[in-house]
Amino acid sequence: MNDRAVMEIGIGEVMHARTRPSRHRFAYPIFCLRIPLHALEAIRKKNNWLFSLNRRGLLAFFERDHGDRQGDLRRWIAGVVNDAGLKLPDGEIWLQAMPRVLGYVFNPVSFWYLHDRDGHLRLILAEVNNTFGEHHQYLLCAEGNAPITASTSLICSKNFHVSPFCKVGGHYRFRYQGENGRHRMAIDYFDEVEEHHPLIVTSIDLQTSPATDSNLLKVFCQMPLLTLGVVVRIHVQALRLWIKKIPFYSKPAPPYHSLTRNQRNSGNEKQI
Repeated sequence: MNDRAVMEIGIGEVMHARTRPSRHRFAYPIFCLRIPLHALEAIRKKNNWLFSLNRRGLLAFFERDHGDRQGDLRRWIAGVVNDAGLKLPDGEIWLQAMPRVLGYVFNPVSFWYLHDRDGHLRLILAEVNNTFGEHHQYLLCAEGNAPITASTSLICSKNFHVSPFCKVGGHYRFRYQGENGRHRMAIDYFDEVEEHHPLIVTSIDLQTSPATDSNLLKVFCQMPLLTLGVVVRIHVQALRLWIKKIPFYSKPAPPYHSLTRNQRNSGNEKQI
């Protein structure tokens, strides 16, 4: 079978916990692809019935599912960074996202990891989608554009509607840890009620291995309805929150700006 060692597959768990007014927690198994943008053409040349780039397969990755939905991801991410007044790091860019499974995909959040030529992580872009077909990006950098490490907390205002059980307001705290093939992103959401105690705690924890055909076939057999299950579970959990009488908020208009950039870890942001 073809060896896609340039691409990785991450298998793990997503966890989501609400702390108030009623406690609510769930965790589900998940798998994601981690794709280095420089290798897109090499990956495309290995298209087959099991996995394809920009073509249908049991598993597939379409560039138009991300960014500006135009299909040129390298151009798009370079433009986003430039428009934010930052310099594009000169190393590898990795996109972490769920693939299409049996033709369907919904990514509540995808992550772009931008490294310098020495391998240091310099920027993270969180690409958020809601079930209304809207998209927003949060561009994160450390104080003084220093390398992002496991001890770096990245603070960014919440400016995009995701759940009807949360207002648009407050801020997120992102913390990323990546080593020895393990990639963990923790996202804590702080509303405007309790500034120092998160309303929601979320984590995505993955262990990666090369995305060989054998590994891809194995994970497909383990989770053949992964992406459809994401949407089903979103609505099931919403029903459980409604039963618990968690306050419900109507959907606001989407923000005029599609990008929010954190400027400092103190939480000062600007929208672009």
